[in-house]
Formats: sequence, C-alpha cells, structure tokens
Amino acid sequence: MLAPVSEAEMAEAVAAATGPLRVSGGGTRGLAGAGETLSTAGLRGVELYEPGALTIVVRAGTPLCDVEEALAAEGQRLPFEPMDHRRLTGAEGAPTIGGVVAANASGPRRVQAGACRDSLIGVRVVDGTGTVVKNGGRVMKNVTGFDLVKLLAGSWGTLGVLTEVAFKVLPAPAASATLEIGGLEPGRAVAALSAALCSPYEVSGAAHLTEAGRTLVRIEGFEAQVAYRAERLADLLGRFGAVSVDREGVAGTWAEVRDAAPLAGRAGDVWRVSVRPSDGPRAWAALGEPPAVIDWGGGLIWALLPEGTDARAALADLPGHATLVRASAEVRARLGTFHPEAPALARLAAELRAMFDPRGILNPGLMER
Repeated sequence: MLAPVSEAEMAEAVAAATGPLRVSGGGTRGLAGAGETLSTAGLRGVELYEPGALTIVVRAGTPLCDVEEALAAEGQRLPFEPMDHRRLTGAEGAPTIGGVVAANASGPRRVQAGACRDSLIGVRVVDGTGTVVKNGGRVMKNVTGFDLVKLLAGSWGTLGVLTEVAFKVLPAPAASATLEIGGLEPGRAVAALSAALCSPYEVSGAAHLTEAGRTLVRIEGFEAQVAYRAERLADLLGRFGAVSVDREGVAGTWAEVRDAAPLAGRAGDVWRVSVRPSDGPRAWAALGEPPAVIDWGGGLIWALLPEGTDARAALADLPGHATLVRASAEVRARLGTFHPEAPALARLAAELRAMFDPRGILNPGLMER
C-alpha cells in the first residue's frame, strides 16, 4: 500500500505508478477501484479555519469526525450533513473529508442547504500524471476559471486524488424540532412532505420510514422561531393525521434517516434511487414496496431488495438513476454499481477522464460498471 503523508509525496507516488491505483480514504463507502491501494489517510489536519469568515480548509485524509469536532467547538457545522455509510456497508475505520467530497455524500439537509458540492469552494488534487491542480480557493468570493470544484465532487477518485478541500460552513442552530405523523402510506406521506417543503417554514428535513410508518419533518433555527414554525406546521399538516412534536431526540432521529439505519445489518442488497420527489411513491411501488427510507421529500429512496434484484429494470419507466450501494461481489459484477449513462454523456465522461487521467490509472473502471 502506498501511504503518502504530504501532497508532494502523493504527486510523486502517482507520477511513478506503473499500474492501476486504488484510491482510498477511510474505505467506509463500500466502493473501490482496482490496483495497488493509494491511501490519502496520511494527509491529515486542518490547514485553515476562520470561524468569522465561515470557511474551513482541510487536508483530504482528515477524519470527518475531526472536522465536525473542530466546527462544533465554534458553534458551526457542515451545511450538507454528510452521510456515514458504515452502518450500511459494515465497514470499519473512519470516513475522511476527502471521501465525503469524492462521493458527494449529502444527508437530509440537502433539501435546504444543497449537496456537498454546493458547500465546496476549493480543492487541490493530484491528477493522473502526478500534476498538482488547484481550483477554487479558500474564500467564498472566487468566480474565476472553470468550476472544477463541482466536477470533482462525486467523481469517486477517477479524475484525481484529492489532497485538500475548502468549505463554506454555517452556524449550528440554537434549537430544532421534529414533527411526526404516524401511519401514512408512502403516497400520502410524500404529499405531506411536499406540503411542508412548499410552506414558508424553512424545513431542513423531510423523510418517511416505510416499515415504521413514520413521516418526519425537521425545522431548525432560533428557539422562538422553531416554536412558532412548529405550531404553524402542525396546523398545516394536521389534515394528514395527528402530529406530534419532538424537541429532545432530533439529532438521533435524523442520524437514523441520514445513514439509512433501518436497512443496516439485514440480508439483501441496498440500492440508492434518485427520482423526482413526486415520483417517489411510484418508484417505491415499482420496486415491490420494499423496506425503505424515503428522504428529500420523496426524491431519494434507500431500498432493501432481495439479493440479485436489478432495481434499474424495475424502474425503467421512470426518469432517474439507481446505484447499487451494498451487494456481494457476484451481484456487483453482474449488475454493476452505477447507473448506465446515455451515450452522449458517457462519451463526455470518458473524454474528461482521459484529460485528467490519460494513463487510466486512477480507480480504473469504477464508474463504468
């Protein structure tokens, strides 16, 4: 295993490589390319943190928990609520901030704050030739050049090895609350979530747990604001059923949603399905009404399916995409991991990979299967 401890060493390792490199951070997300392992775990530490400017710059191998602890000490947080895949994948180790960016890992708060890529303001990356590339910066006012920052988020290490990432951050809220309606079927639940999201009450989470029949809406902010909005939302959602308000267990409830915890440790394959929110109930029904966590107001479905089931075939009539998150090696080899791209998009993606990694050594084939 190659384990550089500086950006210069990372660049040297990539430049000297004679075969494929399996780029890895914490190894918690269940996906990896082929070849010799190239670990970013040695690139650790906060490079720059300016709470007053709401920005933080971190080396890519820094454990996510270290970043969150540093922010929490100043009453701040990452806006996009990154998911921890360990419950689903059964992996050990610690997720890294670079892995978060590589996967564009984003949690329930995406409905309000956007995805990981929307908070990312700068990156440093070693491309497939061993060249260090910088894009974006360390401040929020940065608009020059091509926006490679967003291109690299979600590229799973196929375009380059992240060495440093910069984010805009936000203050943590003073108060929060979860409104819950019990007993709704998914169609009715998504209607309730849509009503909440379309309201003026600044919803920061909108999810439905199919097995438990729990429909959940989260609000965050100042104490008086949360109390007012909770009351108004309860009135608005009352037509869907009895509404309860929880002020104590909010963090635990939304960690369960964020990490798709109801599906963890159970036999079967786990799929991540992204559709239009209004199509969420149809997609869930087309999958056979499986145990699922429906997030983002219906737009994201974490589904537990019988081993070997091809979710894409079941969803062929719906626009969207499905990713195989957890499965055996045999199932993954047969079905692939990522949704097949349209020919024009696949050609563009291949051209981009050829530009960033002309030798094809970084996680080769990972996003093509």
